[in-house]
Amino acid sequence: MYVAIPPNAEEFLEEVDPAQMLKIIRAPKPAEYVHWDKLRHLRPPEGLKSEEWWWGITFGRESLMRELPLADPEGRHFKYALTDEVLRLLHYVDQRAAGEIAMAEVVTADEQARQHYLVNSLMEEAIRSSQLEGATTSRRVAKELLRTGREPKNRSERMIINNYRALQFMRDGIGDTLTPEVVLELQRILTEGTLDDPTSAGRLQRPDEERIAVFDRTDGELIHQPPPAEQLPGRLEKLCDFANATDDPERFMHPAIRAILLHFWLAYDHPFEDGNGRTARALFYWSMRTQGYWLVEYLSISAILRKAPSQYTKAFIYTETDAGDTTYFLIYQLEVMRRAVEELHDYLRKKVKEIAETERAIKRSSEYNHRQLALLSDAIRSPDHVYTFVSHAASHNVTDETGRRDILQLEEQGLLIRNRVRRKAVFSPAPDLQARLTQG
Repeated sequence: MYVAIPPNAEEFLEEVDPAQMLKIIRAPKPAEYVHWDKLRHLRPPEGLKSEEWWWGITFGRESLMRELPLADPEGRHFKYALTDEVLRLLHYVDQRAAGEIAMAEVVTADEQARQHYLVNSLMEEAIRSSQLEGATTSRRVAKELLRTGREPKNRSERMIINNYRALQFMRDGIGDTLTPEVVLELQRILTEGTLDDPTSAGRLQRPDEERIAVFDRTDGELIHQPPPAEQLPGRLEKLCDFANATDDPERFMHPAIRAILLHFWLAYDHPFEDGNGRTARALFYWSMRTQGYWLVEYLSISAILRKAPSQYTKAFIYTETDAGDTTYFLIYQLEVMRRAVEELHDYLRKKVKEIAETERAIKRSSEYNHRQLALLSDAIRSPDHVYTFVSHAASHNVTDETGRRDILQLEEQGLLIRNRVRRKAVFSPAPDLQARLTQG
């Protein structure tokens, strides 16, 4: 992937006419945070060369820059700018992904319903993140794999199962503090059973190994040469310190920025033989959740990234080619979050509408009594609920025999599925319950 390298600022300053300098500094700037790779194709303001315009833009950015603890192998620190574009996107994230803002009733109806949507979201991210890294299994087969718990048939299916387990591990298994041991365990879970060298799972690359670099998938061009293996233990310690420094009174950083740059940091260091991208995205989810952005658990960032993987790669390259300016990556990832939130809300609005229409349809039907209508309405909203003869009877204060007849009729119509738990019959909603009711 070719990206034009920005002009050298020192050479420019040696050659520029001092009388031209004021005009360069005062020249209007593009509305977006543009890299030289794109700016060189735009028409510069009258009287300026493209190189002069670029220098004026980068000079104006300097006052907005904040230095990061992340540095390249030579010790040059990365940075980011709090531009109007960044602040606007952060405001959107604060409004839509944190706090006590009510979500659509389809998610918050009860704890079981919430858990159902959360599990589906974790599955979706596990599948899309693995596909982004080369897994070739279809979404339908992958969902079946995760729901049934069957053994994986190939490396792609193993990647997806590992990714799902890793997301669960980061959600439930580590708490609010990140340590090098946790990062290593995360990578071990992600890569178990998928590596040519099984001993590489759960450890950093060693100095005696060939360092794994990043190459473009289309033309094989070298994109990123990560830091030497000798530096990796110390860099991982600093990464964890950065992740945990959420209450530093002297160095405030917006939580979403911290999570995104944690993602960038792990991907930049590229400390593992494989699974670096998946590890980085899992750390992003963990950081956002532990800092109060609960809605992110319901998003699949990788589903957006997978639609345009070259843009994801380019956001990294822009940063490396422009003196470690991570603002390009920040803006790209914040835009991805915005799109993911909008897609989720669109989906939920559609789902709520479908549920309401289904409930109206069955309530108009004379086929079901009021007890059965209540059960079906609950089953539509909470697909993970289970029902028994006794529980249904108790809910409506009728005899066990009446409850039995109600449920058996719904089973005969294929609306409930019978299972056995400790010799007791339990009934769960049919997987296609809503479609059956609508068609009926």
